[in-house]
Amino acid sequence: MNRIDRLHAILTHLQSKRKVTAQEIADRFNISLRTVYRDVKALDESGVPVIGEAGSGYTVMEGYRLPPVMFNQEEAVALMLGSKLAAQFTDNSVQKQFESALFKIKAVLRSTDKDHVDNLDDHIAIFSGPNKPEEQSSSQYLAVLQKAIVTRNVVLIKYQAGYSDDVTERIIEPIGLCYYGSAWHLIAWCRMRKGYRDFRISRMKTLHVRDETFRRENHPSLQSYLDEIKAQHGSGLLEVSILFHKDVVRFVGEQRYFHGFVSEEKAGDYYRMKFLTSHLEGMGRWLLMFTDAVKVEAPIELIAAMQTLVDELQQMYSSKTASVPIRQ
Repeated sequence: MNRIDRLHAILTHLQSKRKVTAQEIADRFNISLRTVYRDVKALDESGVPVIGEAGSGYTVMEGYRLPPVMFNQEEAVALMLGSKLAAQFTDNSVQKQFESALFKIKAVLRSTDKDHVDNLDDHIAIFSGPNKPEEQSSSQYLAVLQKAIVTRNVVLIKYQAGYSDDVTERIIEPIGLCYYGSAWHLIAWCRMRKGYRDFRISRMKTLHVRDETFRRENHPSLQSYLDEIKAQHGSGLLEVSILFHKDVVRFVGEQRYFHGFVSEEKAGDYYRMKFLTSHLEGMGRWLLMFTDAVKVEAPIELIAAMQTLVDELQQMYSSKTASVPIRQ
C-alpha cells in the first residue's frame, strides 16, 4: 500500500471509532509507531482536524466527514458475499437493513464494478437448509436484541424449553449474541434463575424491551463469559469430544451443526469432532444412530447417558421379543 492510500485508510479508520490509539493503527497497517506519528501529522497539516496525541489516542473533530467512499472491486464483491450470508444466517430484521446498506454501497461504485458485482451475484448461492416453523416465527428479534445489548435495556421474554412444551416468562439482562449449532443464541442474566443462561432465539415466543436499564459493569463481557464456560464446563455449554469412524462420517453431514459442532481433526481411522452442547441426553440420542461406529471420549457424563439409553433399548426390545411368537 502506498502512502497516499494508507493516509486515506487511516482517516477512514479514525472516523470508524470514537478514539483510536497509535498502536491500533500500527498493528492494522503493519507499520511502526514512528510512521504512525508522521502519517497523523501529515493528515493534520493537510487540513484534517485530528485531535489527540501519542500515548492517549486520536480522534477526528466532530462534524468532519469524508466525501462518499469509493470501494474497489474486491471490496464490493466481499460485501456482496456478506449479503448472501446475511440472507441465510440472520433474520428478517437484519436482512432488510443489510439490503438497504448494499444498495447505498452500489450507488457509489464505478459502472464497470457494478456490472462485475451484478454478474457475479447470479452465480453464487448459499443454502443453510430449511428453517423450522419456530425459527420462522421469531424472525424479527435479532435486531431488537442487538439494540437492547448496546442500550443495556432489560428484556421480558416468554421462552419455551428445548425438550418440553413448558413456556416460562423470563426477565433478562442481555450481554451478547453468539451463533452456533445453526442457530443464534442470546447469553443473558436471568432474574428468575439468578444466573447466566443461554437462550436460543428461535424458542422465544414473545419479546418486549422494557424502559428499565441495567449496569453493564455488573456483568462480564460475552467473550469472558464464553471462555469461563468452556474452561470450567459449568452448567451452560459442555464440550463434547466424539470419534466417528471414517465409514460413517459422510452420514454426519449438516446434522453436526444442529448439535453445536466446533472442530474436526483426523485420528487414524476416525475423525475426532468437538461440540458444545447444553443437553447431553439429546446428543446421546443422536449418536445412537451410529451404533458402534462412534466412541465418546468426553465428558464422562455423556458416556453414562449413552449407557442408560442403550440399557433402555435392550430392555424394551428384549421384553417385546419374549412376547412375540417367532415364525418357523
